[in-house]
Amino acid sequence: MRKLRILLIIFKRTKADKILLGMILFVLVAAFVIMLAEPGITSYFDALWYCYTVISTIGFGDITVTTLISKITSVFLTAYSLFVIAIATGVVVSFYNQVVQAQRDDSVSMFVDKLERLPELSKEELEEISDKIKKLR
Repeated sequence: MRKLRILLIIFKRTKADKILLGMILFVLVAAFVIMLAEPGITSYFDALWYCYTVISTIGFGDITVTTLISKITSVFLTAYSLFVIAIATGVVVSFYNQVVQAQRDDSVSMFVDKLERLPELSKEELEEISDKIKKLR
């Protein structure tokens, strides 16, 4: 639950939440179109299930489409979902890299600050700096 909350915060900060919301709306509309166009799909739930199998590229085969409208909708749904998954992955990785870089920058700035105050540092702080330098080698 916490990880989901963190992902939602990341998506909100990067404005990718609008892309995800668009994806959800597109899936709901696509399921409705497929339900109306496809004679073998009689319920909205079945149409949503079909959309899930298309998006996840699992393709169980328990529900198949035969009409041209449903096939075209499936193609658009697949392409759009791959696009959204690629964007979402890129957003999370980019945000993570920014966090790691910020931590690195903070660490380097603290290290440089300690080096500037070298004569004022205690023996323990000097040993800590020495240990960090040895780990960098």
